[in-house]
Amino acid sequence: MSHLQQRSKPSSPASFLRTIKMVGWSLLGIRKSSELQKDAAQVNPFHIIVVGIATVLILVIGLIVLVNLVVAK
Repeated sequence: MSHLQQRSKPSSPASFLRTIKMVGWSLLGIRKSSELQKDAAQVNPFHIIVVGIATVLILVIGLIVLVNLVVAK
């Protein structure tokens, strides 16, 4: 099986959960290079983009809500 055929397989929910963990640890800046190599081989790049954008949106909205709560008091 070629490299392209392996990449085109649909990923399982476990892969999506692995992507969420990967993005979370990456945002904190604490990733082992060995884990990075495993993740790079197993996760879908589209999932990384979706989870990354969703995480940043949640972070920004959370900060806006926190600032509004502090300023309102």
